[in-house]
Amino acid sequence: MRKKIMKLLYPLIMKLSKGTKNGQVLQNEKKVAPVQPFYSLGTVLSNGQPLDFSALKGKKILLVNTASNCGYTGQYEELQKLQEQQKDELVVIGFPANDFKEQEKDDDQTISQFCQVNYGVTFPLAKKSVVVQAQGQNPVYNWLSDPNKNGWNQHQPDWNFSKYLLDENGVLTHYFGPAISPLGEEIQQAIQPKK
Repeated sequence: MRKKIMKLLYPLIMKLSKGTKNGQVLQNEKKVAPVQPFYSLGTVLSNGQPLDFSALKGKKILLVNTASNCGYTGQYEELQKLQEQQKDELVVIGFPANDFKEQEKDDDQTISQFCQVNYGVTFPLAKKSVVVQAQGQNPVYNWLSDPNKNGWNQHQPDWNFSKYLLDENGVLTHYFGPAISPLGEEIQQAIQPKK
């Protein structure tokens, strides 16, 4: 029942939070290259399989910290549509986390099943981890929020469904707050090939 209510409230939550800090966009205006190569990293997927990021060279990558019981959980559906629309140019990777008000209590198998059944998710989901700056922080999120590694950004996720975009060369180009829709104009413009 809670999930149905959250789905119904999702459009209102997006509209009301757009003008808050959750609606901010940060951009690597100077196109600063990372100090530590992104492709030296990887993650372990929810099914236990490793994912070496060097296998993603040549594609844009959207990294999103996710949660199953959040007002923004409806973005799973939008992330899946984005992945389908841009499958040749973009890889979406979800990072389930329980860092904001205990909104992801489930284990990896339950999370994966929830995403598939309720939102048709087929994009990769990493094992549940810590994405904020704290003990045990996922190394990927440590890289995303450390300018000594990524070259410019120190902004950690504001809430669930914060998004980080990397270009085809592993350069962090954008941070999108949770109130920025995966199908919205901001992300669509950022992922379109530059002419």
